[in-house]
Amino acid sequence: MKAIDIAKKVNSGEVSALEIITETLTGIKEKNPSLNAFLEVFEEDAIKRAKEIDTLPQNQKGKLAGVPIAIKDNILYEGHVCSCASKMLANYKAPYNATVVQKLLKEGAIIVGRTNMDEFAMGSSNENSAFGPVKNPLDLARVPGGSSGGSAAAVASGMVPVALGSDTGGSIRQPASFCGVVGIKPTYGSVSRYGLTAFASSADQIGPITNNIEDNELVLSVISGEDKNDSTSKPYPKNKEEKQNFTLGVPNDFLVNLELPTAEAFKQSIELFKSKGVQIKEVALPHAKFAAPCYHILTASEASSNLARFDGLRYGYNVKDAKDLEDTYLKNRSAFGPEVKRRIILGTFSLSSAHSGDFYLQAQKVRELIKQDFQKALKEVDAIIMPTTPNGAFKIGEVENILTLYLADLFTCPANMAGVPAITIPFGKDKNNMPLGLQICGNYFDENLLYKIAKLAEGE
Repeated sequence: MKAIDIAKKVNSGEVSALEIITETLTGIKEKNPSLNAFLEVFEEDAIKRAKEIDTLPQNQKGKLAGVPIAIKDNILYEGHVCSCASKMLANYKAPYNATVVQKLLKEGAIIVGRTNMDEFAMGSSNENSAFGPVKNPLDLARVPGGSSGGSAAAVASGMVPVALGSDTGGSIRQPASFCGVVGIKPTYGSVSRYGLTAFASSADQIGPITNNIEDNELVLSVISGEDKNDSTSKPYPKNKEEKQNFTLGVPNDFLVNLELPTAEAFKQSIELFKSKGVQIKEVALPHAKFAAPCYHILTASEASSNLARFDGLRYGYNVKDAKDLEDTYLKNRSAFGPEVKRRIILGTFSLSSAHSGDFYLQAQKVRELIKQDFQKALKEVDAIIMPTTPNGAFKIGEVENILTLYLADLFTCPANMAGVPAITIPFGKDKNNMPLGLQICGNYFDENLLYKIAKLAEGE
């Protein structure tokens, strides 16, 4: 059942929140053991909350009344473990609610559990979790994508209608594409990051993953908005122009060497838009090809700084047999997995006095050029379309080359570098009959326009 339908039925009294949650918890118990999408299910908490919602007056239970929602394991939910899928924080309990969680609860949603992820949101396959990989519900031998793979798998499998993820370089859109669902990375600053465990603060953004566009739009409307606890959050502009006729840009200079199924699916999407009266225009994103290396240098640098706090001295993994302070740091921080260590080392190197000018500062300059490319192109067109990923989901353990894994974000990370919103919807299949995604990038705070354009291709 759609989230929007659940809320209507619970508000009208046609169905109780307890019935919805009971059915949801049963489904999770049946499906999760084979998927490993949930790290923890808040069963008692969810049942208690459902009963509380059922006592409220009809039509006053909230826009998301009784809707079961999963949250990625890097989003704080007061009193519940938030481990970031890492041994470092395996027993860390959130002392407060993230702003997005607070907003969901205010509108009657029920948080049913925390989903598996790549450790500290670093990865493109969900194979980097300290608690085992998530499996793609469409093919258990394949990855669901990352780092929000648990959230995407939870939605694609039907365990929940909505899950929240975080997107730093494609971590909502890439797994949504691999699992055949809808995911959006909103405009940077449109959704508060307060209560989101930071990976790279200048690129991280929370967004919803759903089975359809209508639910996605509803959830984003609830969680977006300015927050005094997040200085980078911004108020949503009012009275945005409502457009009926669209012009979409295709960055052919960026879309080179596409695999045949991806190229074919993208070509079909262009023809579909044309058949619905949409104008197609070629646009240039000359610096987008540098987005992936730019992204990895900048985000690793920020991760090096952000993750310095995890030393085991105040909270987190702590050994008792250290000889001295240096040994304490070495042993405590050994709790990080290999991918997290790799990015911390890369970031520390990029920030070092000997190399910051060659790497970090140069990457910042490239980021500004990428941003300018998008701003220029989006003056000519309403939105830009491209494939979400170069290919479909690969098998677990199949890709061992780290650089190949990093390039899974080739088409998604430009939007993070520019700060613009981008949505992915299912469109086409790869050679293994796994889903491919169509990505639509828009101008700042143009999410409503993206939803309109996406609906033209939904279900095709």
